[in-house]
Amino acid sequence: MSVATLLAVFLDAQPAGGGIIGFLPLLLIPVLYLMLFRPQQKRQKQWQQMLANLKSGDRVTTSGGIKGVILSLKDDSLIIRVAPDSIKLEVAKGSIASVTQEDDQIQQS
Repeated sequence: MSVATLLAVFLDAQPAGGGIIGFLPLLLIPVLYLMLFRPQQKRQKQWQQMLANLKSGDRVTTSGGIKGVILSLKDDSLIIRVAPDSIKLEVAKGSIASVTQEDDQIQQS
């Protein structure tokens, strides 16, 4: 048998998907968008907003786990001071995982 004959037999053997089963893939696309893609976009916007609001004196944690205080900001990097020896490190802005300003206020109280 040729490939064309096998393909014709296979296509004829498949039942025609009618009713809701035919629309099921179209109904799943919005559900996947709402469950998977939208939350990721929201987290990305929050992270970009956090990076835009960085200022000197903020306590930050890098994605590598280094904690420090921002000394100065540049276009795409920043200088942080790391304890205990007040070592200064230059890190990329994109490597900042979180800002922990609230911890400073709690410790000073």
